[in-house]
Amino acid sequence: MSDVLLSCQRLTKTFGEKDLVVPVLKGIDLSLNQGDRLAIMGTSGSGKSTLLHLLGGLDQPTSGTVMMAGQDLSKLSEVKRSSLRNKNLGFVYQFHHLLGEFSALENVAMPLLIGGESVESAHEKSFQILKKVGLESRVEHRFGELSGGERQRVAIARALVTKPACILADEPTGNLDRKTAEQIYELMLELNQSFNISLLLVTHDSQLANKMDKVITLEDGLLTS
Repeated sequence: MSDVLLSCQRLTKTFGEKDLVVPVLKGIDLSLNQGDRLAIMGTSGSGKSTLLHLLGGLDQPTSGTVMMAGQDLSKLSEVKRSSLRNKNLGFVYQFHHLLGEFSALENVAMPLLIGGESVESAHEKSFQILKKVGLESRVEHRFGELSGGERQRVAIARALVTKPACILADEPTGNLDRKTAEQIYELMLELNQSFNISLLLVTHDSQLANKMDKVITLEDGLLTS
């Protein structure tokens, strides 16, 4: 059985229509294996987030294919694509998208509850993940009672709670100071090793990207090593 979790071939994406077509991705080939730690660097506007959204099945490419867990996303219905994505991927964004009216525990439990798990089971699993990221004493705190670093730890816990095969992270420390950013990266690397979860992140920060096993650059719509 192949160890490839996520891959794309000849992936392109253009925006606009007629005389206003803007090519963003011009033929991307990429493969991510079990346990890999890969960083994609690029300047703002280079298409990093677009690529991550395509790989995560959150958007449709103009051409090319995306394979997730051995299945071609373009051949799946939206329901099946969403189910495959929820089973295999966890997402961490620069803006954590926490729900302000809910506690840390409730935010982390949300993916499990959406998946049909009981409240009791979802909360127990969420507590264990929050404990893993060092927030066992903050589980009942709401958005406004958490620091920036704590909020991002909650977002990471939420991404991990379904035990995905891969985490896709989009500028996960972009809003944090250097010290907190380094702590978050070290946490992600530790969790990568503890759970053997693949880690694919996009960033413009070379110092943090170099903590990954491999760094590639997205420039002018193409990837270069």
